[in-house]
Amino acid sequence: MKRIPFLVCIWFSFSCLLFSQESGTIKSVRPVNQSTLVGIGKAFLDDSYLSPITYDGIAISLIHDRLKGSTFFGDKGLIQNQFRIQTAITKNPTSSSSEYWGSLYYSLNGFYPIFNSENLRLFGGGGTEASLGGIYNVRNTNNPGSLKTYVNLNLSAMALYSWRNLTFRWQLSTPFAGMFFSPEYGHSYYEIFTLGNNKGTVHFGSFHNQMALRNYFTIDIPVRNITIRTGYLWDYYSTDVNELITKTNAHQFVLGLAFESLYIGGKLAHDKSVIESVYY
Repeated sequence: MKRIPFLVCIWFSFSCLLFSQESGTIKSVRPVNQSTLVGIGKAFLDDSYLSPITYDGIAISLIHDRLKGSTFFGDKGLIQNQFRIQTAITKNPTSSSSEYWGSLYYSLNGFYPIFNSENLRLFGGGGTEASLGGIYNVRNTNNPGSLKTYVNLNLSAMALYSWRNLTFRWQLSTPFAGMFFSPEYGHSYYEIFTLGNNKGTVHFGSFHNQMALRNYFTIDIPVRNITIRTGYLWDYYSTDVNELITKTNAHQFVLGLAFESLYIGGKLAHDKSVIESVYY
């Protein structure tokens, strides 16, 4: 009977030690915030290689955005992947000719928190972006198309603000250095791709000959078991090289669904994990 208190103390100490070890294995699992949006709005096309006139018309986009937590910067960083398909059908002011624009766009950005309060979070960072597309003018016969492709390094800023059940997001990005394609004035694509006369078609791009701005604003609205994401996208890109000026300018209203996905594999699947959203 005298040994019972001693055994109880040993059992209690062992239980506390075991519990503290198990608590230390609990890991924070941060879901991936994803959204798929459709955008529709107005596009303005200026390409002096094809025409000196501005063409305008309807623009349509399909956007997939993916935001997840990163192990960099002490698990405080965010990684964003965004894929976008854009197209536009435009006409000249007299509606006597049409231009068609299409592009595939991908960006990979990293963000670091620079301010964090109860409702407002600010992030700064940057990454890389790439685009492949072109403009086609139905009136031209010798040179009906103009290739638009580039690879850039960019700077980006993002803000997240929570108010009641709504989540507001604003993101702004611009490239500061990269490479882009542009022929010389009067330089035909037949010469470039068939005859191999491609000198002076690849250019270093920066603020002196390439300007771009992407303004992205969204609101997340929870409705029962789904989250509706809606907002506004302004995509502006311009180059000025070889006596050729190109501008693509699109303003679009976006609407779609946002959701969070969670993957737990390996040993982590057997742990009691705590889910921590990177977005809400």
